[in-house]
Amino acid sequence: MAAHLPGSATADGTHAYAARMADLTAGGHFRRLGELRASSIGLGTYLGPADDQTDASYRGAVVRALELGINVIDTASNYRHQRSERAVGGALADAVARGLVARSEVIVASKAGFLAFDGGRPTDARAYVERELVGAGLLEWHEVVAGCHTLAPRYLRHTIDQSRRNLGLDAIDIYYVHNPETQLDEVTRDVFARRMRGAFEALEQACRDGAIACYGAATWSGFRVPPGHPGHLSMAELVGIARDVAGDGHHLRAVQLPYNLSMPEARALATQRVDGAQMPALDAAARLGLYVMSSASIEQGKLAVRTPRGSSPGDGLQTPAQRALQYARSAPGLGTALVGMKTAAHVDENAAVARVPPIAG
Repeated sequence: MAAHLPGSATADGTHAYAARMADLTAGGHFRRLGELRASSIGLGTYLGPADDQTDASYRGAVVRALELGINVIDTASNYRHQRSERAVGGALADAVARGLVARSEVIVASKAGFLAFDGGRPTDARAYVERELVGAGLLEWHEVVAGCHTLAPRYLRHTIDQSRRNLGLDAIDIYYVHNPETQLDEVTRDVFARRMRGAFEALEQACRDGAIACYGAATWSGFRVPPGHPGHLSMAELVGIARDVAGDGHHLRAVQLPYNLSMPEARALATQRVDGAQMPALDAAARLGLYVMSSASIEQGKLAVRTPRGSSPGDGLQTPAQRALQYARSAPGLGTALVGMKTAAHVDENAAVARVPPIAG
């Protein structure tokens, strides 16, 4: 898909969207992501088989979400072998063509780091990587860890352009380094820091080129485990690397990490150190000026069928999924709670949460 939707999310566009959705959403639903207005619930596109039916389901879900006050769409180059990006791109093109939204009203995030196949998993994955990536000069085998992950700047630049084509966008609003802690299973801290610096240099150049508006780090365990853990990531150190690369005008603006009723570490455990003080990840992000999006907000569907004892029933929310989502998006310091939505029914259920205020406190 050739890039054809010009521009990116803007302050004017996202503020206009929030105003237009005022009758469908309660106060506290839209949050400040820099100058943008981002919905407190975002649509994720991770799960599902790599088939045409799931593509169509995601396209319908994205359009429905945009109709109901959800303007944050999250995907990744490796989700469903690039098919999720392409489904999102098709939905955005349709929504804009129908006049449902303007490009400037929608915040689109994608990620790179895991090696992405094209449409499906090849029979011989190693031969595919050798032919399509190593052979094309996009990376070298020594830059790959766990057989599937790289921070090679050449690969990141390639994947950003690939994501833009898949999404049909001139510019992607947030581009994350995907699970960078994967590197720490095989390389030293010094090597990791050098690789992250190279990645941030590539991302800053992409910002200067107008291919992305800002970037971040999307993690699974890195920000939630204590400093002594081999896979620990320090937000302060990542911000320090960004400042070394681009000064105070760096474009590291967002982080992503799991947060839900069963995984409360981002708020409950003091895993981060900022300015000499130990604090939870959500507090550290606020101190460092980083916007937080939560992944697994309903634990990839597990909390849609059960709600742990002691969770809040919410204000008129009826289902376990709604209550779990309300818990996640109400955490102080959390901006957008991402949840996978493949059907219009899922969107309708989750968007109902936006009609009540977040839990105070």
